Amino acid sequence: MSDYRKLGDVSFAVKDKINGIKDANLKYIGLEHLDSSSSYLNGYAEPSVSISTNSVFKSGDTIFGKLRPNLRKSVLAPFDGYCSTDLLVLRSADDVVPEYAARVFQSESVFRCAEETAVGTKMPRTSWAQLRQLKVFCPEQAEQKTIANILDTLDTQIRQTEAIIAKLQQVKQGLLHDLLTRGIDANGQLRPPRDQAPELYKESPLGWIPREWELHELQSLSSKIVDGTHFTPTYTDSGVPFLRVTNVQSRTIDPTKTKYISKAEHSFLTARCAPQKGDILLSKNGTVGIAKLVDWDWEFSIFVSLAMIRLVDPEKTNPSYVTSVLNSNVLKLQIQNRSKQGTVINLHLEEIREFLMPVPGRDEQDQITAAIRKFEQKLFSEEKTLGKLKKQKSGLMDDLLTGRVRVNSGAC
Repeated sequence: MSDYRKLGDVSFAVKDKINGIKDANLKYIGLEHLDSSSSYLNGYAEPSVSISTNSVFKSGDTIFGKLRPNLRKSVLAPFDGYCSTDLLVLRSADDVVPEYAARVFQSESVFRCAEETAVGTKMPRTSWAQLRQLKVFCPEQAEQKTIANILDTLDTQIRQTEAIIAKLQQVKQGLLHDLLTRGIDANGQLRPPRDQAPELYKESPLGWIPREWELHELQSLSSKIVDGTHFTPTYTDSGVPFLRVTNVQSRTIDPTKTKYISKAEHSFLTARCAPQKGDILLSKNGTVGIAKLVDWDWEFSIFVSLAMIRLVDPEKTNPSYVTSVLNSNVLKLQIQNRSKQGTVINLHLEEIREFLMPVPGRDEQDQITAAIRKFEQKLFSEEKTLGKLKKQKSGLMDDLLTGRVRVNSGAC
């Protein structure tokens, strides 16, 4: 028997539907419960949330997103239940291991076929009639099980690492809160909480802060607070990077993945705003309140969605400390308090200039910054591990699910 079969010989579409009263003991899965390129559900709902016709699936079926297939949504069902008709329900053939079939439907070739066969502009859909003709690698069951086990092991490591990162993110928020409300004492330790040592604290418009600290409006710490160009420049294939809000949301900025403008246009824009190393960028439109310290030397320009903050005296005010405050709840709460509509989509320069900043002495700023950096290095290490695991999984799926690399039943 050939190791390559049509997808329709690996699995078949289950057409069971229900449009009446549903079993309340079962669960409902919508397209929103599948994350892009993930092997697991992100949740589920009660069947009563969907009053329309649903497909019926069983544990071990593959749930594949046929609506907007470019989102690449496909998982192995971990339980019996109902799902949206925007999802295909696919059951593996008798001689195909369900876990392996699910991996096939998460492969590059299947996702690419789904995208290429999708019909429609705004809400493109693929169909089983188109997908089932695709030829895929499908070896004997022993090798199927081995491949599924290898990929399951990697997925387990990925999920464990993601859980560690999520926990560290929670801890980081708590650490930031403590560092920016209690600070670090002369012994290099967090000050005791106010309920244990009220004499160490004083009231302020931001709440209780250490007695030694001062409150300053951001403008009093800055020599310049200005936003970027108010018009969309002409983009070029190369030249000077032009940064927007999306560029400050990642940990690092890759100048090769940004928009570019010409040297001449960059020179024109610097008359208004010429950010440089040591400045702070703050998002003021769209996703507001994200700050990034300029720690690189290459020249760039910014759009109006970003504000540039240049400190008066970086020797007295640590730019990294100010960046941490801007990325903390200290700023988020001030943004929320200024909002009359509940959701802020724009910050004005005058608002940014008036933001209150808790300011300890320079030595304490440095200690707080060092504590935050140490924790972020730990978080970055886990994120780096996660990136490596995902890259390894992608490579293995490409090798194992195409037959390029063969494994035997003894592999693990």
